[in-house]
Amino acid sequence: MKLFLDTASVQEIRDAAAMGLVDGVTTNPSLVAKEQKPFNEILKEICSIIKGDVSAEVTAIDVDGMLKQGRELAKVADNVIVKVPLIKEGLVAVQKFKSEGIRCNVTLCFSPSQALLAAKAGAYIISPFVGRLDDISEDGMNLIQQILQIYNNYGFETQVLVASCRHPLHIVDSAMMGAHIATMPFKVYDQLIKHPLTDIGLQKFLEDWKKAK
Repeated sequence: MKLFLDTASVQEIRDAAAMGLVDGVTTNPSLVAKEQKPFNEILKEICSIIKGDVSAEVTAIDVDGMLKQGRELAKVADNVIVKVPLIKEGLVAVQKFKSEGIRCNVTLCFSPSQALLAAKAGAYIISPFVGRLDDISEDGMNLIQQILQIYNNYGFETQVLVASCRHPLHIVDSAMMGAHIATMPFKVYDQLIKHPLTDIGLQKFLEDWKKAK
């Protein structure tokens, strides 16, 4: 399973990429706004650090606007994936982008029927938001299971990217279900590494080694 970082912070991306385990990056308008820099400038820098897929989202909600913005984003770097919202206009845009060879990440997916339509439209990636479903007392990971089964039933090539991951268990469940990608904030990425028993064990080993010497 690929691990993506969900951030527009160049520093966070550099820190995580230094380990060599980050496969890609997802951004959105909210994350970019926090950085207070021109979007294309940030995007170029991210794409120079990460060689895998980097999702950059359009802000237009009409077909022509999405196509104009998406084409410009796709020119920034070869690994840019145009991120499009899962609305009627977005699905139309995805079909046009696919005919032009531009790959799309269809975002804000909250139901299996939406995911089915996105795959039929030619989405390269679908992004179901599990954490936001959990927030309203629905089982976000159940949606991932449903989408994976539908895609496997019909041989859709669309990759399932588990988004809105709030904690390491979301990542573990995604891997056990066979999701293609999970994207997470830097905080969650850091949590994947840590375990209190690892820290305790390491401390004990080092103390014993000092005594032995």
